[in-house]
Amino acid sequence: MSVIDKQERSRIAATLPARVRLLPDGGRLWLIGVSAAVCIAFAVMSDAPWWLSAVAFLALSLTIFVTSVPSSDSRHRADFSANNLRRDLDHRSALLIAALPDPCVVVNRRGVVVMHNEQAASAIVGLRMGEPLSFVLRVPAVTEALRLVLAGGRSPAVHFGERVPIERSFEAFVEPIHVNPSSAGSIPDYVLIILHDETKRQRLETMRVDFIANASHELRTPLASLLGFIETLQGPARNDTPARDRFLGIMRQQALRMSRLIDDLLSLSHIELNAHVRPQAVIDVSSVVAQTVDALSPLANDNQSRLQLTCEGAPFAIRAERDEIYRVFENLIENAIKYGGDGQTVRIIIDREPAQDGFAAAVRVSVVDQGPGIAPEHLPRLTERFYRVDTQTSRAKGGTGLGLAIVKHILARHRARLTINSTLAEGSTFCVRFDEVFQGDASCHPIVKEGS
Repeated sequence: MSVIDKQERSRIAATLPARVRLLPDGGRLWLIGVSAAVCIAFAVMSDAPWWLSAVAFLALSLTIFVTSVPSSDSRHRADFSANNLRRDLDHRSALLIAALPDPCVVVNRRGVVVMHNEQAASAIVGLRMGEPLSFVLRVPAVTEALRLVLAGGRSPAVHFGERVPIERSFEAFVEPIHVNPSSAGSIPDYVLIILHDETKRQRLETMRVDFIANASHELRTPLASLLGFIETLQGPARNDTPARDRFLGIMRQQALRMSRLIDDLLSLSHIELNAHVRPQAVIDVSSVVAQTVDALSPLANDNQSRLQLTCEGAPFAIRAERDEIYRVFENLIENAIKYGGDGQTVRIIIDREPAQDGFAAAVRVSVVDQGPGIAPEHLPRLTERFYRVDTQTSRAKGGTGLGLAIVKHILARHRARLTINSTLAEGSTFCVRFDEVFQGDASCHPIVKEGS
């Protein structure tokens, strides 16, 4: 009998009348035997007729039987009390599981989910009570650990990753639950699976390694340039005023390049750190794009370019972090101005895209330039860190090689999609698609804004 069964029996017995507290079968037989011996001794030692002893024996046996077996009403009360106790225990267990900060799932010997908390429902898509855990958590390492524990063994912590809908890392602890502590080491009654989210820790470690590698690689060139000019100014050009002024100007440009590079690296690290947390604020993306166009109009003027914003059907509500979305379109529009050719028009178009190819209807923002275009072999790698189609041109225009990498990571956090289409000698189109929170007012007038 398990510990819980013993506790239930003791608690139920304490609430019932004395006549209902059951004697074991062996105890009843022992009392009946003693009664028979007493009746036989009474018949032998007295002159009473034998039938009188038999009647006394039957009366004693009936009394023992009646007083040791509960009535149907008493049994009903006992069953009712036991059910209440089980419900009370289940309720307490559910409260304990719900209070744990990590995703927790309890399965029975058949691997069927019998209990879980809200964190588990959020971490494991499709998790349901009464269904096998293997239906929704298809991780071979976790399945093997569960099989091992259900067979009476022990399993070490299991590390695994999920790539859909976003990349996450977990450490799973699979532990047996024995209702009776004395049965430890045997087949468990239940198994507890705890999933500890390792995403943030692993991202920090990856960011640390990437930051050191990227910074050392990209900072080496401007630092070498600065050291060379400093040595020149300390030596042959010490008293050469024109050369000193020219060198100082170049040194300032290299210092500004290093400053931009460090700012972009820090921004990228911050974005990656929060990549698994989807923004919940609702903003109008058309207002953010309009603000970006206003801010970049002076740069367009310097390049003799025009910015044309077309927005039909505003507002366009999306779940996003405003500053990060501003950074996305600042990078895309700035690139179109710099690399789209002087005297050209950069068009920014905001509209709605109907559902197609399995995707729901979306808000679409397109940045279209009339530049020289990008060769097809470069398109798949444009969003890689420090990848440049033309290194000399990019550095001459102040590029760090991180702009599109930042765009990619911000859009991944927002569950948005970026597509790039380009034709040589015709131009490029960078298109961003967001899930719309609700439909805008169709009666809104189209917005056409030009900056020149």
